[in-house]
Amino acid sequence: MEDFGKYLREKCLDFAVEVVNLYKELTDNKKEYVISKQLLRSGTSIGANLVEAQNGVSEKDFLAKIFISLKEAAETEYWLELLHKTNYLTTEEYEKTMSNCKELYRLFNSITRTSKLKLKNKN
Repeated sequence: MEDFGKYLREKCLDFAVEVVNLYKELTDNKKEYVISKQLLRSGTSIGANLVEAQNGVSEKDFLAKIFISLKEAAETEYWLELLHKTNYLTTEEYEKTMSNCKELYRLFNSITRTSKLKLKNKN
């Protein structure tokens, strides 16, 4: 499980770097500041909440932070879609970043379901 934790943390960090670079592109070259800031906040929050979860004080705390990561991934998908539909992102930029975001969403969704089941079975 520790190896998976490291793998997921690295995936989140890579995605955060991708989002930061996308934010720089959007603000520097396309002069889009509002939606891109929302993308920056939600996209980098996914990994930050994972780190909090990995250092949680209890299984409930872990689950709460993982669930926040899941919600942040869903929000990031929304901002990416909006940026694409308003022509700030090319189809290529959108598809690449959205694919990475959806992968994180699926991983966090799976962890959330598994963790809920473990907690339920414990009680």
